[in-house]
Amino acid sequence: MGFGLALGCPEGHSALLQLQESEVRLLEGLRKWMGQRAKSDREYAALLHQMHSLAGKQESSRQSRLGGQIGQCWWSVVTQTEALSQALERHAEALLAGPLNTLALLIQDKQQLHRCYSEQWQQMNQDFIRTTQQEPERLRAQYRSHIRECAQAKRKYQEASKDKEREKAKDRYVRSLWKLYSLHNQYVLALRAAEVQHSFHYKQILPSLLQSLHGLLQEMAQITKATLQEYASITSLVQEEMVVVHQAMVRAIDRIQPATDYEEFLPPCRCEQQEMPGMVTFDRSLLEEAETEVLQEGQLQLNELTLESLQHTLISLEEELISATESTDGHRRHVQMLETEIQNDEMAGSPGKRVLLLGRQKSLHEAYHLFHLALGTQEKLKAQRDLLQQKLDELGHLDPPPAPDLQGDRQLLSSVEQDVERDWGRTPLALEALKHHISGIFRPRVSNLYCLEGEAFPTIPLLVDHFLKSRQPITKKSGIVLVKPIPKDKWVLDHEDIMLGQRIGQGNFGEVFSGVLRGSNTPVAVKSCRETLPNELKARFLQEAGILKQYSHPNIVRLIGVCTQKQPIYIVMELVKGGDFLTFLRNERAQLTAKELLKMMENAAAGMEYLASKHCIHRDLAARNCLVTESNTLKISDFGMSREQVDGIYSSTSGMKQIPVKWTAPEALSYGRYSSESDVWSFGVLLWEAFSLGATPYASMSNQQTREIVEKGIRLNAPDQCPEEVYQLMLKCWEYKPQKRPSFSTILQDLVMIQKK
Repeated sequence: MGFGLALGCPEGHSALLQLQESEVRLLEGLRKWMGQRAKSDREYAALLHQMHSLAGKQESSRQSRLGGQIGQCWWSVVTQTEALSQALERHAEALLAGPLNTLALLIQDKQQLHRCYSEQWQQMNQDFIRTTQQEPERLRAQYRSHIRECAQAKRKYQEASKDKEREKAKDRYVRSLWKLYSLHNQYVLALRAAEVQHSFHYKQILPSLLQSLHGLLQEMAQITKATLQEYASITSLVQEEMVVVHQAMVRAIDRIQPATDYEEFLPPCRCEQQEMPGMVTFDRSLLEEAETEVLQEGQLQLNELTLESLQHTLISLEEELISATESTDGHRRHVQMLETEIQNDEMAGSPGKRVLLLGRQKSLHEAYHLFHLALGTQEKLKAQRDLLQQKLDELGHLDPPPAPDLQGDRQLLSSVEQDVERDWGRTPLALEALKHHISGIFRPRVSNLYCLEGEAFPTIPLLVDHFLKSRQPITKKSGIVLVKPIPKDKWVLDHEDIMLGQRIGQGNFGEVFSGVLRGSNTPVAVKSCRETLPNELKARFLQEAGILKQYSHPNIVRLIGVCTQKQPIYIVMELVKGGDFLTFLRNERAQLTAKELLKMMENAAAGMEYLASKHCIHRDLAARNCLVTESNTLKISDFGMSREQVDGIYSSTSGMKQIPVKWTAPEALSYGRYSSESDVWSFGVLLWEAFSLGATPYASMSNQQTREIVEKGIRLNAPDQCPEEVYQLMLKCWEYKPQKRPSFSTILQDLVMIQKK
C-alpha cells in the first residue's frame, strides 16, 4: 500500500504538506512534554537528596544513637531514599540523552522531508505543465498564426501580376511555407514529448515520489513509536499505581501501527474520481485552417525546406540524449549504492541508530526522485530522436523531395533557379553560366570539331591555344587577337578532376566523401552541397573555403580547391585519415598518455595562435571539430562558423540556435561578442575534453543550467589523472573577463613548458 495517484493533484499535495506540518507540531509538543518530565524528575531527585543531607546532619549532631533498631531502620530508609534520588537522576539523564535527542533529530528530519518533498513536487509539476501544456499551447498559437501568414503570402503570390512583384511575393511565400513546416515539426515533436512525459509522470515519477514519501513517513512513525517505548521503559516505576499508569501508556503506545497509519488518509479534492487528467493531443483544427493535405497529424514534414533543420535537431537531440543517458546512469548507480548501504545497516536496534539511518533513507528518497526525473527526460529525448531518425532513415541517401505546395509550379521553380544565378553572380558559380555561353559560341561544326573561322580542333582549349600562338584574329570582322591569357584560379577545380570514393560522413549541407585528385592521385575529402538548398545556405557553405584558402599551417586543415562549375558544389580538402579528435579520444583512451595529449594540445594551440595572428575567430573550437593524422598530429578543422575581423571582434545577431553553448564564452552567449579571447575559453573546454578522454562537458546539465552555473563562477572539475598545471591553465582560459585570459601565444608557451617538466 501507499499514497495513490489521487494525492498527486495540487489539493492532495497541499494536504500532504499540511499532514507533515501537523506531525512536526505534534512531535515538538511531545518533545516539550518529555523535557518537562525530565526536568521534574531532576527536581524531585534534588529534593530527595536534600532530605538525605538533612538526615545526615541530624545524625552527626546527635550525641548518641536513639532508638537502637528503630534508628537503624530509619537510617536504612534514608539511605534507600538517596538510592531512589540517584535512580531518578539517572532516569532524567537517560531521557535527555535518549528519547529527547532522538525526537530533536526526528523533528529536524521531518522538516527537511517537508521542504524536500515540496521542492521536488514543484519541480515535477512545473516540468509536467511546461511539457504537456505550455509548450504545445505556445507552438499551437504560433502554428495558427503562421497558417494565416502562409495563406496571406500565397494569396498575394497568386494575385501578383508583374514579374518583380511576383518575384517578391514568391520569396515571401516560400519563407512562410518553410516557417509553417518547421512549426509543424516542432509541434509534432512537442506533442510526442508531452505524450511521453504524461505517461512517465503518472506511471513512474509521481508514483515513485508518493511511494518514497509514504515509506519515509512510515519509517518516521516507527521511530516515534520506538522512542515512546524507550520513554516508557525509562520512566517506569515498580509501584502498583505507577505500574497501572505505565501499562496503560504501553497499551496506548502499542496501538500505534506505522504500516497502516496513512492508509485512510485521503482529503477531498477534485481528482478523487479521476486517476489522471487527459493527455494533450494534436489540434486538428490547425490542419483544417492550413487548407492542405500535406501536413498530417503526428507526422513530420520532410522536404527540401525542412531537411537541414531536422538534421540539426537530430544532432542536438542525440547530444542531449547522450548527456541524459549519462545522467540517468549516474543517478541509477547512486540509488544502488544507497540501497546497499541501507540494507547493510537496516538491522539497527535502538531508535537512536534508526534515526541516524533515516538520513540515508531520505537521501535514497531524493535519489529515487532524481533518477526518475532523469529517466523521464531520457525517454522524452529518445522518443523525439526515434521519431526524427525514422523519418530521415526513410529518406536514406536520396535527395529530399521538393516542398509539396511548390510541386507542379514550374514558373516558381524556374524563378528559384534564376535567383540562384543572380545571387551567386559574384561567386565562382558564374563560371557555369560563362561555360554555357562559350559552348554556345564554339559549337562543333564537323565531326565534333570546334572552330570559329578556319581550322577546327577537337576541344575548345586547343582552339584557344591555336589563336594564342598564331596571333591570328579570332574573326575577320572583329579583328580581335589573343595576346595575354588569363590564368585559371588555382583554387577552381573541375568536377572531372575529382574521383569520388566512399561516403565517410554527413555534414550540415550535404554528404562527405573520400576521393582522389586525378593526375596526382592525392587522397582528398570532398564536402558536397545539396542542390536544393536555398542561396544563403550555399553562400554559407562556400564561406569556409573562402577563409581556408588564405591559410597555410601544419595544424590547420588544408584547402585544395572548390568545384563550382556545375551542381552539386564541392569543397575539396586534404584527407586526414585519423578522423575527428573526439572519436579518437574515446577509441584510444586506454593507450593515450598525458605526454601524447599535451603534444596534441600543443598542435591545437599552434594552429589557434596562427588563426589569431590572421584575425580569424573560429567560434566553434571543440574536439569534434579537430582532426587527427595517422602520426597523431592534430589539425583545426570545420570553419563553417568562422569569421575574419580586422579589429579581432565579431558581433553576432543571428540568434542562439546553432551556438555550442557548453563550449562558448559567457560574453558571446550574452552579448554575441566573439573574439580570440572567446576562442581561448573554447580552447579551455577542448583541453578538458582531451584530458577527460572524450567526456561531455556539463554532461548532466541542460544548456540553460550550464549558463547559470558559469555565471555564478562554477567551473568544470579537473578530469581524473589530469596534471595540476594543465587544470590551472584551463581555469585561466575560463576567466570570466576576456582581458584576463591568456593569449594563444602564452598558452602555447605554457604547454611547451609543462611538457619539459
